[in-house]
Amino acid sequence: MKYIAILFFTIVLTNFSNAKTMSMVDLLNVPSVNDGQLSPDGEGFLFVKSKADWQSNKNIRSIWYADINGEETFQISSNVLDSISPRWSPNGDKVLFLSKRSDDQVNQIYIMPSSCGEAQRISNHATSIASAEWSHDGKSIYFLASDRKDQSQIDNEELGDDIFKFEQDFKQRHLWNISIDDYTKTRITDGDYSVTRFKLSEDGEKILHHRAPSPLLDAALENEIWMMDHDGKNAKQITSNQNPEGGAEFSPDNNSILFLSWTNEKDEPYFENNLFLTNIKGDKPQQLLGTFDHDIEEAHWSKDGNSIYFKANLGVHNELFNYNISTKEIMQLTNGNHTVNNWQYNPNLDAHLMSIKTADNNGDYWYMQSDSAVPKKVTTIFDYIKEEFDLPKQDVIKWQGEDGVEVEGTIFYPNNYRKGKKYPLVVQTHGGPRSSDQWGGLFSTTSYAPVLTSNGYIILRPNYRGSLGYGDDFVRDMVGSYFNQSHLDVMAGVDHLISEGIVDEEKMVKMGYSAGGHMTNKIITFTDRFKAASSAAGTANWISMYSQSDTRIYRTPWFNGTPWQKDAPIDTYWDHSPLKDIANVTTPTMIIVGGADVRVPKEQSIELYRALKSNGVDTDLYIVPREQHNWKELRHKLEKMNIEMSWFQKHLFNKNFKYEDANQNMNKQNIRALK
Repeated sequence: MKYIAILFFTIVLTNFSNAKTMSMVDLLNVPSVNDGQLSPDGEGFLFVKSKADWQSNKNIRSIWYADINGEETFQISSNVLDSISPRWSPNGDKVLFLSKRSDDQVNQIYIMPSSCGEAQRISNHATSIASAEWSHDGKSIYFLASDRKDQSQIDNEELGDDIFKFEQDFKQRHLWNISIDDYTKTRITDGDYSVTRFKLSEDGEKILHHRAPSPLLDAALENEIWMMDHDGKNAKQITSNQNPEGGAEFSPDNNSILFLSWTNEKDEPYFENNLFLTNIKGDKPQQLLGTFDHDIEEAHWSKDGNSIYFKANLGVHNELFNYNISTKEIMQLTNGNHTVNNWQYNPNLDAHLMSIKTADNNGDYWYMQSDSAVPKKVTTIFDYIKEEFDLPKQDVIKWQGEDGVEVEGTIFYPNNYRKGKKYPLVVQTHGGPRSSDQWGGLFSTTSYAPVLTSNGYIILRPNYRGSLGYGDDFVRDMVGSYFNQSHLDVMAGVDHLISEGIVDEEKMVKMGYSAGGHMTNKIITFTDRFKAASSAAGTANWISMYSQSDTRIYRTPWFNGTPWQKDAPIDTYWDHSPLKDIANVTTPTMIIVGGADVRVPKEQSIELYRALKSNGVDTDLYIVPREQHNWKELRHKLEKMNIEMSWFQKHLFNKNFKYEDANQNMNKQNIRALK
């Protein structure tokens, strides 16, 4: 008994001494993983691990190997240069990957022995290489690359004669093949179109690919599925419509083709992604899953071609399923408080590899045979997180929207949460809006939940109307009316937490990025209940936004047309623009946006800032140099956290916030990232 007491005391003391809240730098140093690839023999897999490198001020991606039994994990590529897209050769003796090394100007193809050794560059392409895949026989590699500028264009640019036509200065992207013996390159496709994706048939004889008129984002509406022989001959168009298709894949016998599209069986747009089946004749596609009313994220044929595996978004979580083509039966394969990411199905092994995010894990890899009951965990990359840090509790909550429809979201409780006490609230709305907040979102550096909860905040992340995973009616609530129920869903969630007695309604904050920023801008015109707000890359004026952004695909359905057409729905655009009601705003609002953002350009933030400033609202606008919509630089991510925390603390508590230094604990964290 004495020994047990001493042991218990030691365990408690050890846990207490190790339990610390996660700092901003701690959070930025949490690695991420993706692109897992099972080896042909099924004994291990490759994956890409991204970790913070503060000297270069960015995340560096490297290639790692792990055995399927979880006994060892080690790095096989350079620690200082980006290496991505690892692919096993068909017999498993080689690995290809993409990297920019030595005197490379762009990403090239490298090959190394799978037993690890010196990597050898086999390409010297003029433009950056993407999507490299082995041929069926392992003698060559297919890849995508943009066409190069002609010499006259290069010469003129050097002279300063570089005026260009807007959205006409692109180069088309095409499919190539390179021999690994003599490095001979062969062009597979050519023409005034771009190959946006390709997929080889299992026997290597055919290639499915998606063609678009250009590589521009909006060209996705005219992105059609084509098939051709492995050498590019006998090309044939399979689909023909005005909706984007994705993920096209041959059945094992090459007679059928599955694909995903955001349409219904009538080919109408803006539904949750559905799974379709067609044949090589190009007959009318069949929507397979009937009343299965969830967003399909990815799908692959089974080894025997009798069924299709797919991954679906169910709101706060996503799961793997199997669809039997003959019986039309749908069987769920995984289930839990988790988010399944980086899923790979290997038909030769009839096995699945996936990373799974949970409340305390940023996505360790799991393995599952198709005939197995449950997946098994095979890496321990993120085990250190729950061992070293005092993490907040994540949970799922539900409430009734204003119209009685059930709405769901996730909640993070403050560290050392005590029932019966009221806490300040931060409401974070996700981007998209065609997405959803799910289990495992703790480690987002955009919304930095561990930092907020360690400072005493409750966090609400509502999956408001327009989010994915809850059925077509839910996501289509935004069609013809962007702010129909979405903002009301958010406020109903706030009221639910207040009624539960856990939120101090005098101390509430609203924040969000991208579509989350759109929501922030709307809500500050709708209510003055928030004491502070942060609008990051948000829209103020839908009319000007329509032309300023690099994409209009989603916005046309939202407002039932363009703002330029005859009898344009201009009133709908303006009625849903936060700028229309900007005179209502009293909430102190800081604004932040990437200076090079083309998705939600800085001009939208400038419009918002000018309006708030003119009306005497407390506001600051931060322009972040070089950053596009997805920020890259570590110090910029850290600065955003510092700026926002300072803004919140000032306006809720009249306190100064001590900025976190980028060098704080850096050496220790870099050592951790190398392990």
